[in-house]
Amino acid sequence: MSTATVLIVDDEPSNLSLLMHLLRSDYQVRAANSGENALRAAANEPRPDLILLDVMMPEMSGEEVLARLRNNPATLDIPVIFVTALADVDDEERGLELGAADYITKQIKPAVVLARVRTQLEAKQARDWLKDQNAFLEAEVSRRMVENDLTQLVSIRALAHLAETRDPETGNHILRTQNYVRALALRLRQHPRFSTVLDSRTIDLLTKSAPLHDIGKVGIPDSILQKPGSLTPDEWLIMKTHSRLGADAIEQAEIDVEQPVAFFSLAKEIAHWHHEKWDGSGYPDGLKGDAIPLSARLMAVADVFDALISPRVYKPAMSYAKAREIITEGSGSHFDPDIAAAFLEGFAAMTAIADQYQDRGHP
Repeated sequence: MSTATVLIVDDEPSNLSLLMHLLRSDYQVRAANSGENALRAAANEPRPDLILLDVMMPEMSGEEVLARLRNNPATLDIPVIFVTALADVDDEERGLELGAADYITKQIKPAVVLARVRTQLEAKQARDWLKDQNAFLEAEVSRRMVENDLTQLVSIRALAHLAETRDPETGNHILRTQNYVRALALRLRQHPRFSTVLDSRTIDLLTKSAPLHDIGKVGIPDSILQKPGSLTPDEWLIMKTHSRLGADAIEQAEIDVEQPVAFFSLAKEIAHWHHEKWDGSGYPDGLKGDAIPLSARLMAVADVFDALISPRVYKPAMSYAKAREIITEGSGSHFDPDIAAAFLEGFAAMTAIADQYQDRGHP
């Protein structure tokens, strides 16, 4: 503790001199002869590690100084030992209640002062060490959480891009649909039907899981997935299995980790049911209305819109205006009407996302 700094506050020069003489062989000692000077000295760098504070001073008492030290974040944690001629037990209790770390009465006994100063400085050193350790641990936890989130994001993107290698014309489809879903969810979070579900965490999970909606396409033969013309009825039956294949793959991942993961649950919903329709005419299970999970209903609008405005081997890209007409026509039949309405109300934001993540070579 030889480098510790002790601030001595007393309006009596003789008391300052006595305490400085007693402590300066072991500590860096500073002095203040009034409450105002003490507050300035305590707030300036280097801040003292301990303050010996006289209680009875003119203009500003030690009790008032202590109260102001405790109200200042810069001096809040500096331990204070009251030094006073008041020897009554009630005075000592009052000082401790106000936040003093200890209480020394005059006449000064050198051994007592040195022992109590050393005890308070050792305690502060331990608190500072613990505070530093906690700050380090918090920073490390935060770093690892960021690293884990990044690893998860990269893994999701890698899987999604793996699916797209089977269907190379989709380009930035996963980025666009991911951002459509996020924008839609944010727009709907205040809607009475969705406000209790679409909290910040759920929206974050939806955004992360959206890229996996077509992961099941890895199980569809190239002859079907990349066919330039119309699919035969038998080929269409095979194509429709991609939703169940994707959901089954994610469910297997759930089983492998042996504990519930909210992200997997939403990803599985989206992969499985994003081709369901509000009127029950979709696939694979013919779900209708609110029986279709909200995550899948959001993705349904995002996925159809992006398919309409993107070129494919079997069709050219559609204009934004025409795609808007089709989304409007599909409200209440293909799409949840409230979700379709939110999409149309925020249509400018959706087209901005489409422009931002457009495929190379596609205007």
